Amino acid sequence: MNQKLDSDDNHPPSGFFLKIKKFFKNPFFIKTQSVSEVTDFLKDAADLNIIDKEAESIASKAIRLGSITVKEIMVPRVDMVTVSLDMNTDEIIERIIESGHSRYPVLGGDRDEVSGILLAKDILPKLVGERSNFELLEMLRESKIVPETKKADSLLEEFKKDRSHLAIVIDEYGTICGLVTIEDILEELVGEIEDEHDVDEEEIIENIDGSFSADPKVEIEEFTQYFNLKIDPLIIDAETLGGLVINELGVLPKVGDVVSIENLDIKVTHADGRKVTKVLIIKNR
Repeated sequence: MNQKLDSDDNHPPSGFFLKIKKFFKNPFFIKTQSVSEVTDFLKDAADLNIIDKEAESIASKAIRLGSITVKEIMVPRVDMVTVSLDMNTDEIIERIIESGHSRYPVLGGDRDEVSGILLAKDILPKLVGERSNFELLEMLRESKIVPETKKADSLLEEFKKDRSHLAIVIDEYGTICGLVTIEDILEELVGEIEDEHDVDEEEIIENIDGSFSADPKVEIEEFTQYFNLKIDPLIIDAETLGGLVINELGVLPKVGDVVSIENLDIKVTHADGRKVTKVLIIKNR
């Protein structure tokens, strides 16, 4: 028996035992030198079924969260849903119903003046019985302002500490460039979080009359592939269909403007003076 054991000891360790050896060497017993070493350790732990793949993915993303700035994950200003001090009660209620959000930045007279944050739940007691006018300023919560260079993991800690859920993002000149929520940060860890207000919508939808309704945010490559266009998306100086329309027009779009691309007429059906929000695409037969 001893001879057999001695013989087995002479055999090189299997891949499994090599991984076990590496596991106990890293990173709890020997200080790691880089983020890649830690992520390698997590991958080995997942391969050995010490942790599951989902846990490994979340842990790896959490480690990398320190290199992500809020600018990379924020909602850009053009997509922010806000309330202004000069809006009346009905306009505010309509804005809340249409968007379905729970928190709204409230802007003052200056486009970069944030008066506070309005919580939709704070309005509910005011609506019992009938809609009555209320003093908006008295309902506002303090707004959190952060620079666009702030790291996402640092902001997450601040959100936890002060129990806030939304921050206004400003650039180096103090201009509002977007907003970021605690959900935006958590989605970097666990992926897209959908709620009852999220609606899955196709970016290009064919209408019964043969025309197509399109989201201007559809990527150029997807747009050209969908309609089998011959143009190379790489030579187009735009990343989205909306950007293409603006480039072709040479001016800010307005409702009714039409751009022709090969056999397609792209008509602006919705615009807010700064960007295209919806287009209608008609094929020329």
